[in-house]
Amino acid sequence: MHNVLPSDTFVVVNKTILNDNRALLVNLYQPLIGVVAVGLYNTLWSFLDKLELISLEYTHNTLLNNLIISCNEFKEAREKLEAIGLIKTYLKEEQVNNYVYELYSPMSAKEFLNNPILNTALYNAIGSKEYERTLEYFKIPYINLRNYEDITSKFSDTFVWTTSMARNIEMYNLKNKNSRSLSIVSKIDVNTILNLIPEDILNHRSLTKDVKEYLIKISFIYNYDNEMMVELIRNSITDKHTIDKNKLRDVAAQYYKFENMGKLPSLIYRKQPEYLRTTKEGMSNRMRIINMFETTSPYDFICSKYKTGTPSNSDLRIISYLLLDLDLKPGVVNVLVDYVLKINNNKLTKSFVDAIASQWKKSNIETVEDAMNIAEEEYHRKKETKENTKTSKKLDVTPTWFNKEITEDNATQEEIEAFEALLKGDS
Repeated sequence: MHNVLPSDTFVVVNKTILNDNRALLVNLYQPLIGVVAVGLYNTLWSFLDKLELISLEYTHNTLLNNLIISCNEFKEAREKLEAIGLIKTYLKEEQVNNYVYELYSPMSAKEFLNNPILNTALYNAIGSKEYERTLEYFKIPYINLRNYEDITSKFSDTFVWTTSMARNIEMYNLKNKNSRSLSIVSKIDVNTILNLIPEDILNHRSLTKDVKEYLIKISFIYNYDNEMMVELIRNSITDKHTIDKNKLRDVAAQYYKFENMGKLPSLIYRKQPEYLRTTKEGMSNRMRIINMFETTSPYDFICSKYKTGTPSNSDLRIISYLLLDLDLKPGVVNVLVDYVLKINNNKLTKSFVDAIASQWKKSNIETVEDAMNIAEEEYHRKKETKENTKTSKKLDVTPTWFNKEITEDNATQEEIEAFEALLKGDS
């Protein structure tokens, strides 16, 4: 974890040819990464020298003042630019840390809109009508040339070589239009998939690097595993025993929409954002649990609650609802899920979850600690209400983190084992 300080220095290095990319940045990138990240990219660009090669050395305080943002907001914006391929960051740790920010060009409209991950994310971010307008904006006008003849001159028709023009050819390291591809950790194993599909059905040699990368992107978008991808591939094989990428994309989307009430996936933060994580340190059981909630994605957390590791589709829809529709932070979703499972007989009931989540949203709960505190308050309030009505029914099992006395104490071996059991989903 590298936290940027205002006194840390940086230089900007241009790794591409920076043309006027405003249309690409505003129409394609901004809906995904936001105004602050695009503003940071343009600001870094403005620091380059007149030849657009390299900047002078600046402190980050210059950036923060220019954009009127905090260190945490800067770090979040920078990580978005890194993730989407617009910059690359290098760090040299010293008494005053020094950063190097390499700038890369945005993808062309064709590259961006043909990338299944970015295409799907953009569609969901701006909606179908605006998406169609964006497509129209970047489309090349069609002209019917059927009755025209191509009379373009060839190089050899216009220029003639003479002996005096001959020279030794040297290779130069020159500026070039250079964009970065998305870096994704694959959940699927292409070789395993191949072993599950016989060669008489799919020509394995037809799986070029480009096709394999496409499979990885599709699996990433919809969170499909090897088994699911095998099924989708089988439904996308042509008569020539090759994979039809367009058909694969359509089948993958149709299946996902069928399982998710007609919705397509959107880009969300996988884990709790750095600026919303606790700054406290310690090895108490409570701090361990806070750290677990903050560093685990909601998908991985709900998977840990299933002995098979595979959550139900209804539970995944609830997770999606909490993250996308209610816009709760990932760490807060983890706390809410853990709380509901413990007090509701290990069931995620939509109406039950929605009642709690809506209240947390109104209370602007964004950190794990705040979520744990409000859950504790709600639990004790309900417990007191039940005691006051003299009901004999006991309140369900409480989450392990409800005991506030463990906040300051170091975890015992038994507490550590209980914490590890929590991660595995044991009650």
